[in-house]
Amino acid sequence: MKSLKRAGGFTLIELMIVVAIIGILAAIAYPSYQSSVRKGNRASATAFMSEVANKQQQYLQDARQYALGAGFLGTLSLTAPTDVTKYYALSVLPAAATTPPSFTIVATPTGGQVLDGCLSLDNLGAKIRTAAIDCTGTNLGW
Repeated sequence: MKSLKRAGGFTLIELMIVVAIIGILAAIAYPSYQSSVRKGNRASATAFMSEVANKQQQYLQDARQYALGAGFLGTLSLTAPTDVTKYYALSVLPAAATTPPSFTIVATPTGGQVLDGCLSLDNLGAKIRTAAIDCTGTNLGW
């Protein structure tokens, strides 16, 4: 009698188990990856906001006021990096000069960064991160 030889390879059940394990691992890893990307984007934005605050202090020495309004980056001779502008809209408040001079730099998240919340940095160095749903500044007194 001829003996039956078993063919080499994987069975369908073994392949399905491997696919299921890969799916479970991906479901766990992807949210963690997204969180890490958001943290990296936030770090880029806060570093640039600190650079803007330093330039604001230098500008105050020369002009006796802070650079305010929509063109504040141009006034400070700064260009926001693309990794910041891609995920945050930058603005400076108040829109007009105050006595004593003050400013608050606000980074409002856009796109996939919205879950992160708004970032702000004022002339006293106070850094605040608000909830993702509260980017109006009402709780910060802007």
